[in-house]
Amino acid sequence: MARIVARDRPHSGPMKVIVLGAGIIGVSTAWHLLERGHEVTLVDRQPDAALETSAGNAGQISVSYCEPWAYKGAPLQILKWMFRKEAPLLFRPQADWQQWRWGLAFLGQCNDKAFARNVAQLVALGAYSHEALRDVVSMTGIEYDRIERGIAHYFTSRKSLDEAAQAVELMRAHGVQRQVLTRDELLAIEPAFRGWGEQHIVGGTYTASDESGDARSFTQALARHCARLGARMLFGRTVHGIEVEGNEVKAVHVSAGSGEDSASNDVSLQADAVVVACGSYSAPLLRSVGVDLPIYPGKGYSATFRILQPEAAPWISTIDDEVQCAMTRMGSHLRVAGTIELAGFDTSLDTPLARARCDLLKRRVEEVLPGVCDTRSEAEGGEPHYWTGLRPATPTNIPFIGQTRVSKLWVNAGHGTLGWTHGAGSGKAIAALISGDRQPIEGFGFLGAA
Repeated sequence: MARIVARDRPHSGPMKVIVLGAGIIGVSTAWHLLERGHEVTLVDRQPDAALETSAGNAGQISVSYCEPWAYKGAPLQILKWMFRKEAPLLFRPQADWQQWRWGLAFLGQCNDKAFARNVAQLVALGAYSHEALRDVVSMTGIEYDRIERGIAHYFTSRKSLDEAAQAVELMRAHGVQRQVLTRDELLAIEPAFRGWGEQHIVGGTYTASDESGDARSFTQALARHCARLGARMLFGRTVHGIEVEGNEVKAVHVSAGSGEDSASNDVSLQADAVVVACGSYSAPLLRSVGVDLPIYPGKGYSATFRILQPEAAPWISTIDDEVQCAMTRMGSHLRVAGTIELAGFDTSLDTPLARARCDLLKRRVEEVLPGVCDTRSEAEGGEPHYWTGLRPATPTNIPFIGQTRVSKLWVNAGHGTLGWTHGAGSGKAIAALISGDRQPIEGFGFLGAA
């Protein structure tokens, strides 16, 4: 993590805070700041909250399935996958120094010592965040297709299952009650996979305490609660820059909205603190003011299909180890999400590679749940929804939460594929830090911590 060369003194009273980004991280940040009595302005370039990275994820609150991408065997595995269009983690080399720098830092994390250290922090943040989410839901009554039946992970390879059993021991050492299941035990918990699974599944793991739900629905509802609490909501506003003078934020320049001075392309916003929570786009914005954090976009995919046979669809959110995708029931639809592509800021869905990765998700649903969902294309009369979003990944998979070297400038970004899992807690933690609490989560390393 970056060393901090200057620290702000905690304010004794309410502060004016600008939060840049209205995904799950930014909206959770705004909510918890408002709860502490601060005055909040929430800015996003989209017309509503959660329309980018938070819009179409797998829906899992996976406190117990948080292992970082970097582990001892990852380099060889990624090398084997480099020329497979459907690879779970595809590294596509670019003429981009940031990509190569990120990759080298990632390789530095591919050892047992770093893996164990990173898991410990991710579990600590996850547990804190899950409790924070429960508190928010209890207080607001937000509904978001929530299912509290745990998360299962099934395996079609005995070797992979044996390796998973070793991971279970590590997770249990950190207080995670993940258990290894036989095939019959797993199919008893989730019988939806019985027809295919009796021939292909060799076993699995399961954690009853995890859950699932629609991150977009939750985030948009929470944003409305923020507005009711008095937050100033500036949607449809592009952030044009952060103005820094004497190593201190002076203003944030955003595009003018309708009804504002049309003679100017920018509106200047001033505050006591600015929180950058723009997902993958946090890195270039922060670099523009001299804060260089290794956050690189991972292009994730999902497909959402209407459920045709509700009685045969799974209720437990499940991870498919062979394809590395997750399947989650969301009301009358099934969301299947997976695969990561490290290739910059491309979000297109119409390239041959993107189509191949979307087709993989469609095929897998039909293989393991034949006829349960309407996977037909639009040309065939179906209504599938394919989506891609950029996962803001760090080499450790641990997000950057805390104060930067620039006075009044804070960051809450780098959550990778765990933004939904860690969103509520990340927002609560940074609100605590801004309010003067030096260590809101025991065992977690905050950016800028003394």
